[in-house]
Amino acid sequence: MTTTTAGKVRGVDQDGIAVFRGIPYARSPFGPLRMAAPVPAEPWDGTRDATGFGPRPPQPPMFPGLPTWSSADGLDCLTLNVWSPDPGGSGLPVMVWIHGGAYLTGSADLPEFDARLLAGEGVVVVSFNYRVGMEGFGQVDGAPPNRGLLDQVAALRWVQENIAAFGGDPGRVTLFGESAGAGSIACLMTMPSAAGLFRRAIAQSVPGLFITPELAARVTAAVRARLGGASPYESAPEALITAASAVVAEEFAAEPRRWGTLAFASIPFLPVLDGDVLPSLPWPALAAGAARDVDLVVGFNKDEFALFLASDPTPDDLLGHRFNAALATLAPPGADAAYRAALPGASVRELYGRLMSDWLFRMPSALLADAHAGRTFAYELAWSPTPLGACHGLDVPLTFGTLDTPLGTMLTGGAPEAETLSRRFRTAWTRFAATGDPGWPRHEPGTAITHVFDVRPSDVSDPEASSRALWSTTGITVTG
Repeated sequence: MTTTTAGKVRGVDQDGIAVFRGIPYARSPFGPLRMAAPVPAEPWDGTRDATGFGPRPPQPPMFPGLPTWSSADGLDCLTLNVWSPDPGGSGLPVMVWIHGGAYLTGSADLPEFDARLLAGEGVVVVSFNYRVGMEGFGQVDGAPPNRGLLDQVAALRWVQENIAAFGGDPGRVTLFGESAGAGSIACLMTMPSAAGLFRRAIAQSVPGLFITPELAARVTAAVRARLGGASPYESAPEALITAASAVVAEEFAAEPRRWGTLAFASIPFLPVLDGDVLPSLPWPALAAGAARDVDLVVGFNKDEFALFLASDPTPDDLLGHRFNAALATLAPPGADAAYRAALPGASVRELYGRLMSDWLFRMPSALLADAHAGRTFAYELAWSPTPLGACHGLDVPLTFGTLDTPLGTMLTGGAPEAETLSRRFRTAWTRFAATGDPGWPRHEPGTAITHVFDVRPSDVSDPEASSRALWSTTGITVTG
């Protein structure tokens, strides 16, 4: 049993790790608090059972065939979870996981995020839910922007106020997250409201996707049109999910010129550059000195887009048209020639995959390392255990050691090297959380020393030099 600022909680012991699940860090963001900034959880009497995960926030299924979210599952979704190897102790490093999901899906209860192995390395691990989709990132009149990011700040404040009771050191908090979670970390590093809430960060596959208030308002208008003009405040969460999904499936695909980069990402809601909650893009903000006291590990997977391309049935001739459209809409000048020179004899599918990998994750991550030079360690995951290669998400089961989960089995293919790679990830990440050093040289733009996770690990100079040279002339642009 442990006492938090809101009341006592009782967890469970699993393999020598004290696990607490479903602890509220904020009140339910529905009813009178719909679309509002998070409000601290109400205190409770007695001892609260903390053995089950809290409800997921409203979202469409992450993959086709998965169960549909229902408000009947519960609306008290702003909860967190703690794994501690020594809840009665003090001073352990703290690692706070921010899940991905394209700012549209995701929750902390996925089996891939079970943190027992990580906690067994001598750290306290925290994970949490935050609002996604329209509830968390939609531009809604009268509501604060970027509510999902504000939820993350509220969870980090809870950590500062409570983690000592679980054996953690609030002065040694390391954020780690993948995909939209990594993008969230890039935002948190530059948000005034998050200043001082963490000391280090690990950003795995940072997406370079942000949106202007004007385009975000157009997305909201398209969703409302599907609702007959109804306000998001008066629409059931299920209705907002259905309407937003229809906008992506029908309008983004039918009018790519109107929706620009949103159509290529197929994501309706993104962090909004509102100038207040999120003052600016992270890249120029970090280059100007934001988060100068935060150490960073940032990297990407070599074949990021292969996961998405594998399920794309588009014939190669039509994919060629999409590749040309992507070159015109997304890529810097000269990209076609640069990619063909870097990949001689490549098929159009391979060229398109390389372009989309660079645009979505690889170059945003690489350029973030450049922007935060001097405090950054860079890495690339190059291990290719299946035909998907080092695809998006492969790093997640390696990070947590959850190799026998559905995602872990699919992406690693049961390769015998998986456990060794996973151990290296866990060692590097927990060492960084404890000491600020993951075990390889710091990144500097001139040499771009990068640690390559593979069967034989190595530290090399700029393994993706051709792509970096191309994209560094343009940098990250804003959708809208």
